Amino acid sequence: MNNQNYFLVRCMYVILMGLGFPIMRYMSLNFDTLNNNAVRFISGGVLFCIFCLLKYKNHLKKINIKTALLLFVLSIFMTCNMFFFINGIKNTSALSGSVFSILAMLLGILVASLFFIDERERAFNYKFITGALIAILGSFLFIFNDHSLSSSSFNYIGFIFLTIAICIQSIQNVIVKIVAQYLPAIVISASTATISGLMFLLLAIKTGVISELSVTSKDLLILLVLAGIYGMFTGMLMAFYIVKTQGVTIFNVTQLLIPVSTGIFGYFTLGEKVDVIQAIGAVIIIAGCVFATKR
Repeated sequence: MNNQNYFLVRCMYVILMGLGFPIMRYMSLNFDTLNNNAVRFISGGVLFCIFCLLKYKNHLKKINIKTALLLFVLSIFMTCNMFFFINGIKNTSALSGSVFSILAMLLGILVASLFFIDERERAFNYKFITGALIAILGSFLFIFNDHSLSSSSFNYIGFIFLTIAICIQSIQNVIVKIVAQYLPAIVISASTATISGLMFLLLAIKTGVISELSVTSKDLLILLVLAGIYGMFTGMLMAFYIVKTQGVTIFNVTQLLIPVSTGIFGYFTLGEKVDVIQAIGAVIIIAGCVFATKR
């Protein structure tokens, strides 16, 4: 594949991921978080499992007790991460979710530096430190100028949820890097998504919110299933493909464009608006992340 085709793949990824955040927010407004994640994860996870059974049978046979335990622990972190992330995006906006996903990249590198030498060398580089500080400054500017929040009280619960989510994700990424030494990314994704989906399903049954699905229209349920498959395809398969064919640095820079795409789709699909100061904050975050991830 030539450079032009690689560029088209990156453009398609930015566009599809930009639409993905409004889809997640729309579903979060129409379904309880437990039901939302249960259906989405199981739908995408089952599709991935079928693919693994067809293409990765040999790798599935290599899963031992240690690897299975790591996959289970990873699923627990994924479950917690998505619980807080969906609640966070539900109480803020699609753009907020995409911006915090960018911040998660920096935090992930910082936490990974505690365990891996290559990440440590990167985290203690002056460019990373300077860029991270710029991004954090931009995030404060973005958060404290969100006029959709209640002005009468300090109602920042959505941003608190998003912050917890990216903290969990940073630890989750360390486990992924360890497991990736033994299994392909597609196998990790399939098992993690399926197990997490089953965990959400059990929680939905135990809390009784599962009854919500019985009174939901079939059309909306089908949309939720498709949203799960869509999320897996864009958030995992396309991401892994870009990392594999074009490298981590190119992938990180590509991710920085997603908030722009999300802001556009959020405006046309959900009617979300961003004021000038928030736009400046988003630009500062992106600029800081570009500087931090630059080799």
